[in-house]
Amino acid sequence: MRDAVIVEAVRTPVGKRNGGLSTIASADMSALVLNAVVERAGVDPVIVDDVVWGCVSQIGEQAFDIARNAVLSAGWPESVPGTTVDRQCGSSQQAVHFAAAGLISGQYDVVVAGGVESMSRIPMGASAGDSWPYGEGFRKRYGDTAPHQGLGAEMIADRWKLSRTQLDEFSLESHEKAAAAQDEGRFDRQIVPVRADESTWVSADEGVRRGGTIEAMAKLRPAFKEDGRVTAGNSSQISDGSAALLMMTSEKASEFGLTPIARVHTAVLAGDDPVIMLTAPIAATARALKRSGLSIDEIGAFEVNEAFASVPLAWIAETGADTKAVNPNGGAVALGHPLGGSGARIMTTLVHHMRDNDIRFGLQTMCEGGGQANATIIELI
Repeated sequence: MRDAVIVEAVRTPVGKRNGGLSTIASADMSALVLNAVVERAGVDPVIVDDVVWGCVSQIGEQAFDIARNAVLSAGWPESVPGTTVDRQCGSSQQAVHFAAAGLISGQYDVVVAGGVESMSRIPMGASAGDSWPYGEGFRKRYGDTAPHQGLGAEMIADRWKLSRTQLDEFSLESHEKAAAAQDEGRFDRQIVPVRADESTWVSADEGVRRGGTIEAMAKLRPAFKEDGRVTAGNSSQISDGSAALLMMTSEKASEFGLTPIARVHTAVLAGDDPVIMLTAPIAATARALKRSGLSIDEIGAFEVNEAFASVPLAWIAETGADTKAVNPNGGAVALGHPLGGSGARIMTTLVHHMRDNDIRFGLQTMCEGGGQANATIIELI
């Protein structure tokens, strides 16, 4: 029976807005991780059947199928194609799902999945501009106000009765966990250092803040509602970054003498209310567990994207997952959230964490625009 295994996974550091990675075009940033993932595996890119690449704002430098442009920028053979995926924040997690489906169905033998976003160079929402992209049927169904993620995060805080202090404490802990991961070198093997200019290299995630306090967090103003609880401090950061995973069947891995890290065990999707927008990871997780036959207690590590602190806190409340196993190396509040690159960044971090700690099963899920979510269960090999 055909399967889908991950044999290597790499990422750039996550750069702050207008930070160290802002000098690099998205195709070139993607090319860095494409070359790194095949070099570390020791394979020739000519064997790659396709590159499936997530990117949200497909405009300007990120237009015209950035997957293919990244392949060519990397100097790979012209025979290697590429396709670009948009499932909003989950775009590169969806790229992994598509890659796995292609491998299991026999359409691919070897594929690279990943994604990129330079939010410094292509601002969030730039592809829509001032247009109404939802259609008149959507307007009649949901009203004239466009869905807004920040207000959705506030709705979650209301529905699950999450206090401002709870959001701030979760966010402070995200920074503390990420700082500890940096200090202990847990990210070193997965990160590809990036040369920002002739004299500057970026080799660590730039968004991690040290020495924060609840008192300092409490002074931040609400970002989306005058009397709200969601602030810049308990929300994900606007970021730049890219990540890539080399995937193939177990048979191909054996043929090339490669030892897989993990297998894609279960991959599902879910949809929910597009106005609150951010709750679908709860349904996606339930679906993944049901389809896999696993219980929540059998999962040893969880990655729940920290688009806003309220999202994983509501998810924890509904799933009953062990909080110590959720985002053990920090999440997007501390590390940043480069939209189309985030799913692959998170999965890269997850599979390395599983290998380093001998964790058999890991689960990743992300909220996405339109009220959607991907959920993926990975099994260590």
